[in-house]
Formats: sequence, structure tokens, C-alpha cells
Amino acid sequence: MGSGHAGSILAGDIPRCKLVALCDERPEAMAGFPDVRQFCTSTELIHSGEVDAVLIATPHYAHTTIGIEALQAGLHVLVEKPISVHKADCERLIAAYTNPKQVFCAMFNQRTDPSYIKLRQLIQDGSLGTLRRINWIITNWFRTQFYYNNGGWRATWAGEGGGVLLNQCPHQLDLWQWLFGMPKKVRAFCHIGRYHDIEVEDDVTAYMEYESGATGVFLTSTGEAPGTNRLEVVGDQGKVVIENGTLQFTRNEASMSEFCKTNLSRFDQPSIWNVNIPVSGGCGPQHKGILLNFTAAILDGAELAAPAPEGIHSVELANAMLMSSFEDRTIDLPVDAVAYEKLLKAKIATSSYVKKSSVGNAGGDDFEKSFRR
Repeated sequence: MGSGHAGSILAGDIPRCKLVALCDERPEAMAGFPDVRQFCTSTELIHSGEVDAVLIATPHYAHTTIGIEALQAGLHVLVEKPISVHKADCERLIAAYTNPKQVFCAMFNQRTDPSYIKLRQLIQDGSLGTLRRINWIITNWFRTQFYYNNGGWRATWAGEGGGVLLNQCPHQLDLWQWLFGMPKKVRAFCHIGRYHDIEVEDDVTAYMEYESGATGVFLTSTGEAPGTNRLEVVGDQGKVVIENGTLQFTRNEASMSEFCKTNLSRFDQPSIWNVNIPVSGGCGPQHKGILLNFTAAILDGAELAAPAPEGIHSVELANAMLMSSFEDRTIDLPVDAVAYEKLLKAKIATSSYVKKSSVGNAGGDDFEKSFRR
């Protein structure tokens, strides 16, 4: 991901943003950027005086430690997803953000997708009415065993802190809370290594309940092909389906609640309008859009599309799902951050998993595959 972002900046895709330094513990990883100053430790880069802002694209646990150091050094920070592995680390990272003049952003690039922007508008302006049910099947994250074998940090509790919920689905979990808010209860079934030789989850089914009475089901997997990405949202005024790059709004002419109470027929339903809502721009500007917005926020005071402190919510949803599955019970939100951190540390301490390794680079396509339509 770091190479992809660096390439976008060097290509001039992010006007007014200049790449002046890189950091990687493996010098060979920076060989493709000979004209940029290079560091082998994040501390050296952060305190070099060379940069105004940092983009953190490292294995997950380092998002917290590097982010805290960069914020305390007075730099603007853009952090890849997830902002941290668990809620307690999110709280530590956010606590380091004390200067409102600094810009602190997260790489939630799917917030730039016109379909999700339009759905959010339909929810917020009341067009959908009170939400009743949400169903998201996001199973087109297929990954091979080679993908997991490549890179020592992947697919382990100590290296990654989780599987599909911490690596692929922070995007959808962020959109879930951005669109619908946080539920009050979560019950989940997370299958560990169901389709791969890994020690973390690669298949998840979760059920959520909201204070309003709305319910949600979230299904994801890295072991299903061909996969599906279908989001269905039902409100009192109708239904929205986002799938295959289209947004379909089936609108009730009358509120289903009112129709249920007043109609004298046994089998009638509200009349509907089928509304094909055009969404231009494909998937939107994605990663480049977030980088452009981050730059504009620093130079012009533009409003952030994805403020990093909001990243705690997607992490909390992932933590709640894993805790629910580990402890075989329904989890009330907010999640007990201390209890989950203790649980995760116990997973790391008792792990007997021996990771196999593969020669080659299985992660080179992640930049383009870090969102799914």
C-alpha cells in the first residue's frame, strides 16, 4: 500500500503534495524510489525535519505507535486502515491527537464512492424513513493460501491482530457505522481458518441490533469465489440495494407502518416506484481522493472526508464480533476495551501456530484490491 500511495504522489496525481522521504525497515523495498530520501526507522523520519505530514502504511500494530509519535511531534497524520488493532489502542492513538491545527485522517477510501455517498444522503434526509433492516454480503475478498503465506505478519494474532475483519473489511465496517451508526448488541460467528491454513478468522456471520429496533446481518469471507458484494437497506419508505455498481431505490408510495395500520385488505402492499438513481464517477476517486482531501485539509482547511478518530468505530465492531465468537455470547456495545485487549493478548501468548512462507510477492495487487464493488 505504501508503494501505491508513493507512486500516486510521484506521478503528480496529488497536486500540492510532494513526496520527500520514505521509511522501510527493508532498504530493498525502497529501491524503486532512488530520488527520495530514505530512512530505516520511523523515528528517524518523524524527527528528521524533512516532512510536514506522514502517511502510515505498515502492519497494523505499528499504526498506533508510529501514529502517536508522529502526532506528538506535531506532524499531520494520514493512517491506513484499521487505525489500530483493538479499541484500547485506538483510544491511546486518539488521545495523542491534542492539537486541532494538526490534520489527522484515516484512509477510508470507500467513503468517496458515489453510491455510498448517495445512500447516506437518502438516510439522512429521511427519504428511506426509519431504518428497519440492513443486510450486507461482502464475500468478494477471495484470497489464496499463497497470499497468507507471503509476509510474516499476515494471518496471525501477533502480526495482524485478526483476519478478514482487520485486513479487508475495515472498509465495510467503517461504511456500516458511517451510514447506520453503531448497534447496541452484536452476536457473531467467526470461523478460524475455515478455508485457509491460518490462525485468524476468514469467514464471519454477524447479527446486530439497534436501539431503534433495526437489525443488521453482516457476512464476509476470504474463501468464497465467485464472491458477492450486495448491500440491502430497508426503511419505512422503501428499500435500497447497492450491487454491481448500481443503486436501486424501490420506494413505497405510502409508509409501510402507516399502510399496515390503516389498510383494510388482508394482502395489499403499498404501491411502489422503482427508482434507478444514477451515480456518476464509477467507484469515485478512492485512495487518491483521500490524499487530495488530506492535502486540502492541511493547506485550505477543507473538511476531512474520513477523520481518523472515527476509525475507532470500525475497530470496535470487529472487536465485538471476535469477542462474541470467542466467548459464545452476545456482546453489548460499547465494548470493554480492557477486556478485549486482555483476550487478544491471551490469544497471542497461547498461539502454537507455525506460519509457512512462500517466495514472491503476493501483496502487490492490494492497492487496487483494497475496495470492492
